[in-house]
Amino acid sequence: MTVARSRTPHASRRRAHRTYPVRRKGRWLFRLAGAGAAVIVLLILWAVLARAFAPASNTSLDHFDAIIVMGVPADADGNPSPEQLSGVTEGVREYERGIAPRLIFTGGAAHNRFVEAQVMAKVAQAQGIPGSAIYVEGQAKDTIQNVCYSERIMKAHGWRSAEVISSARHLPRTAIMLSHLPLEWRTHAAPALEPIPPADLDFLVAMETVKTARYLAWARWTEHCAS
Repeated sequence: MTVARSRTPHASRRRAHRTYPVRRKGRWLFRLAGAGAAVIVLLILWAVLARAFAPASNTSLDHFDAIIVMGVPADADGNPSPEQLSGVTEGVREYERGIAPRLIFTGGAAHNRFVEAQVMAKVAQAQGIPGSAIYVEGQAKDTIQNVCYSERIMKAHGWRSAEVISSARHLPRTAIMLSHLPLEWRTHAAPALEPIPPADLDFLVAMETVKTARYLAWARWTEHCAS
């Protein structure tokens, strides 16, 4: 006859000692994941509110020293993309209305080998803008650099005011960055030359919101314009 061995208190304590740290670690991981998710939600909410309340200008001026056209990638062959053409066309239109006597095109080879500002400048010249009224900033790799490097050009020439042109979804983040610069400015949306499918537009706006959250939480402290 087999006699079952009784479990000693000592053995039970060893098993409890082995399982308790595992359970405690699991609870801490769960709490940490929950805290991380809460932080992300708060950052996104902060970005949504910041975009909703971003100023469209900080001045009542209706004429400026320069028009800044923000960078947009050319296509894979170096031809102007529809959004790029939209920005240039609106910049040319504003120039011809007498809003400013010069255009600054900003954008480097950020997404392919073609310098965005150079492509835009060629389009503007093809639309009748004299080369003497065009300034090319061809180094910027992102929106912060677009803003900072354009402001450097303006500062070097003693210009203090600008109208800034980009897509409507991009302008709130741009305006948040502009508010940290010693310029008088206003934003101006370039109308799309062709409709964007709603699903694509939702995705683009979501990406802008994420980029705004990154700027607010991190980039504005680490990638701000050098004095």
